Formats: sequence, structure tokens, C-alpha cells
Amino acid sequence: MKPENNHGIKRVIKATGFSMKGLAAAWKHEAAFRQELILAIILLPTALLINVSLVEKLILVMTLFIVLITELLNSAVEAVVDRVGSEHHALSGQAKDIASAAVFVSLVLCGLTWLMVLGAWLL
Repeated sequence: MKPENNHGIKRVIKATGFSMKGLAAAWKHEAAFRQELILAIILLPTALLINVSLVEKLILVMTLFIVLITELLNSAVEAVVDRVGSEHHALSGQAKDIASAAVFVSLVLCGLTWLMVLGAWLL
């Protein structure tokens, strides 16, 4: 059997479908992703409507996306680790902890960025 031809637009369409399945799975199974997405949906219009420079708006929006991207990667690590086995293993715990730390760092970055931009805007 000849492998499918996954080049050009067909590959893009298939990849988009896989991405949508991933987003749907994250929404369905990951409470943290749902919470962060809802927060991003609330903060996105705020970033676009406040009277700051275009670069500051872009930075605010980018930090929201960084949180979502990091949470998706954290969820992927957790899913793979859980798939490998349910018994406790130090490396499994380490992988989950490091991925969780990445989410924490992205949230700190987002929070500090928003505080600094909004603080400067209010002064």
C-alpha cells in the first residue's frame, strides 16, 4: 500500500484538523486550559482597547498566547507520562513538575507584563 500524499494544501488541512482535535481535547479534559482561555478571551479586548502603543498591545497579547501555548505543552507532557504508566517513577514526576513550572513561569511573565504596562498607562 502506497503512503498517502500529504503535501501542500492537503497536509495543511489535515494538520489543522489535528490541531482542532487537540484544542477540543484540552478544552474538554484540562480545567487549567479552560480557565486560562477564558481569561485570555476577557483580557484580549482589554489589550486592544487601552490607549497604549501598538508594541505594548502586541506584548500584552503575546503573553496571553504564551500562557496558552505553555499550558497545551504541559497537558501534552502529562498525557504522555500518564500513558506510559500509572506507577510512580521519579522521572515521570520530574517531567510533570518541569512542565508545570513552565506554565508557572509563563503566568508570572504574563502577570508582570500586564502589571507593568497597565501601571505605566495609569500613571
